[in-house]
Amino acid sequence: MKRKIIAYNFELTETLEKLDDQFEVQIFDSINPKTDPAFIHALKDVEGIVGLALPVDQELLERAPKLKIVSNNSTGYNNLSIEEMTKRGVMGTNTPGVLEETTADAIFGILIASARRIAELDHFVKSGNWKGHLTTAEYAIDVHHKTLGIIGMGKIGSSIAKRAHLGFDMNILYYNRNRNLDAEEKYNATYCDLDTLLKEADFVCLMTPLTKETENLIGAREFNLMKRSCIFVNGSRGKTVDEVALIKALENKEIHGAALDVYQIEPIKMDNPLLQFPNVVTTPHLGSSTFETERKMAELAVENLLAGLTGKRPKNLINPEVLH
Repeated sequence: MKRKIIAYNFELTETLEKLDDQFEVQIFDSINPKTDPAFIHALKDVEGIVGLALPVDQELLERAPKLKIVSNNSTGYNNLSIEEMTKRGVMGTNTPGVLEETTADAIFGILIASARRIAELDHFVKSGNWKGHLTTAEYAIDVHHKTLGIIGMGKIGSSIAKRAHLGFDMNILYYNRNRNLDAEEKYNATYCDLDTLLKEADFVCLMTPLTKETENLIGAREFNLMKRSCIFVNGSRGKTVDEVALIKALENKEIHGAALDVYQIEPIKMDNPLLQFPNVVTTPHLGSSTFETERKMAELAVENLLAGLTGKRPKNLINPEVLH
């Protein structure tokens, strides 16, 4: 009898083919893992789980006594209760080092889209409102030679800085837990405190991971410090921003606009006021969603899973203490 694996919200299922000889793979998509009877039944015998955004908590772990590894098909892993997994000897893995460049493309793209009003003016043309020469009502703002403030100068933040400085001659300010000397040397980035960045940047780009320290990092006080001409960009996680404060900042014209790829509740609810602002660009958490990048991530996730199930150390093991 083949050992059992669950694939959860795993789009590129063809990458699972290398598992077929040794394992029985059950695929679950768009189900509620807390209540779906087939999923709950499958947990009883499952040894490995691969997929995206499955909440692996104490309840799930208790239902999966044979579980050996959870392979996240993403860089982030805040959906995994690592401490609980380690207690039970369950490995956790992720897929870092794959999506930095493509995510930087996407986030810098929505920054440009917001500044140049691309989505708004696309609708303007398609609605038949373009009757002649543009007036000041349709004017946008420049990106080149402006100041970009990056909060979180990790690999993605650095890739955004590269595009901004080398491609658009932008001045770079950044705030980070530690100085990024490489970014300072390559992109002439200037390290500063958060308040200075908020006050001086023409574009504020939030790229921090979600932790207890960064939850609601940007709120009413921070929006009040920004220039009225500032565009706020969030490519991190929705919960790093106080959404109510963002809405009020937009309503009160404390900032010029926003470009958002993430939200506190995803998918975003249609009654969310953020969807009503023409000066807010909204994309569906598309940071890494290209065929090339998603395939690389899927292949790495399967590689991690297979290693953990065949007695090898996975390349991207999050909790190495589980081996001891």
